[in-house]
Amino acid sequence: MSLLRGRARKVEASIFTASMADIVFLLIVFFVLTYNVQVDRTQVNLPKTWVRKTVPKNAAYISITKDGVIRVSSGKEMSLPVGSDEEVVTFASNVVAETPNKAFVIKADKDTKYEHVDKVLDALKQAKARVIYLLSEQKTQDDTNQ
Repeated sequence: MSLLRGRARKVEASIFTASMADIVFLLIVFFVLTYNVQVDRTQVNLPKTWVRKTVPKNAAYISITKDGVIRVSSGKEMSLPVGSDEEVVTFASNVVAETPNKAFVIKADKDTKYEHVDKVLDALKQAKARVIYLLSEQKTQDDTNQ
């Protein structure tokens, strides 16, 4: 032990934290790269059909609940509720102006009144949407036996 002015020098304990910042940075990058955003998480009971088509991944979504609540998403962000049919027209017009051949997927609850679906279809027609899908649940052979 070395003496410093008559007293013994104490050794202080320390933790080397420089590499910890690197580890945290790598974890943040990992989670950012692997994070998958679901654009439309509206819970609806879809009607069943026999038809099966693949919906494009970059499609814009319009969800209609059985209460008539409409939510929209351009396919890049989470869905947001809209208050009127004019807002659906504005949303669809903006999407069509950005990407003219953008596909729109209407996701309506099977108990939704047809008037709500018809208003959305009219709004897409006014916005000059070219490709429209109606989302449904595919029937299977087991469903026909019940």
